[in-house]
Parts: sequence; structure tokens; C-alpha cells
Amino acid sequence: MEQQLGYLLQHYGYLGMIIILCAGVIGLPVPDEILLTYVGYLVFQGKMSYGLAVISAFIGACGGISISYLLGNKLGVPFLRKFGPRFHLTEKRMNKTQQLFERFGPYLLFIGYFIPGVRHLTAYLAGINCLSYKRFALFAYSGAAFWGFTFITLGRELGKKWHTVEFYFDQSSVYLIVCIILAAAIGGYVYWRKGKKWD
Repeated sequence: MEQQLGYLLQHYGYLGMIIILCAGVIGLPVPDEILLTYVGYLVFQGKMSYGLAVISAFIGACGGISISYLLGNKLGVPFLRKFGPRFHLTEKRMNKTQQLFERFGPYLLFIGYFIPGVRHLTAYLAGINCLSYKRFALFAYSGAAFWGFTFITLGRELGKKWHTVEFYFDQSSVYLIVCIILAAAIGGYVYWRKGKKWD
């Protein structure tokens, strides 16, 4: 995996990173989190710029999720049911994500980046449910920024221990680390909100 990602990034750089992430968010089988974490490792090595990497991740994620939103908005459920299975977007996954969307609304566009199988469907459902572009952009683009920043920073911080990390490196382990970070961030936010109410 490392050699393949290294080859792609070496030959296509930031533009390749943008295209790969865009395709991954739309629904193609791309290991987005592994790519972003590896980019963070290249930042640690000095082979990529941290700022440009985070910006490229943001552009790629925003591009992919915007295309998904437009497809959902213009072509609706029939398109998703017809072409979704080709990208592993199964009926079961669609129903589960629809339930989550009904429960959390546009907030799912933000947190969906961190949930396996959900990231690829939230924008389609936002478009199908005619969520206004303004609200879509607010949650989807802020989520894209936080998602890219989190994984690239994680890869950079794990740089010195990369070969140890690589031994255990699979998508589930990355999700575990990020879920811990996300849970801590949400806990801190809730604590801060409660503190404001008590003031």
C-alpha cells in the first residue's frame, strides 16, 4: 500500500491527491484515510508541504461531496439505486444512512466523513432531500476541512513511529485512533457548552 501511494503522490503530487480524494468521496473504492495519513507522513519527511497538503485535501473532499450533492439533487433516488451497488453503496447501507440523516439532519454531513460507508452517501441524501446548498456547504465543507486536517496531522505526528505504525496499519486501526480523538473533541465541546450555561 505504501509503495502504491508513494508512486501516485510522487508522480502526480497535490493534483493527484485532489483527484484521488474526490473520487473516493464520490464512492470509488479508495482508502481515503490511509492516503491522508500517509500524506501526513510525507509531510513529516519534508517531501510535502503541510499547508498545501491540507488545502489539497480540502479541495478534493469538497469536489467529491459537491458532485455527489448535485447528482442527488438532479437525478434523485433512481440514480442512486441504479449505480450505487457498483460502488459498494448497497441498499442496506443506503437505508441505514437515510435513518441517520433523518435523525441528525445536516450535521451528518460533518460527522459522516469519519463513519465508514456513510461519508459516500450523505451528500447524495442531502441532494435528494433538497437541502439548500447554503446549509449543505456549511456542514459539508467544514467537515471536509476538519477531516483532512485530522488525518494529515495524525500522520505527521506519527512520523517518527511510522514503521511501527505501518505494521499494524489497516483502516480499522486508523478509525479507532480518530474515533478516540473525535470523542475527546466532542466531550470537550460538551463540557465547554455546559460551562457557558453555568456562568
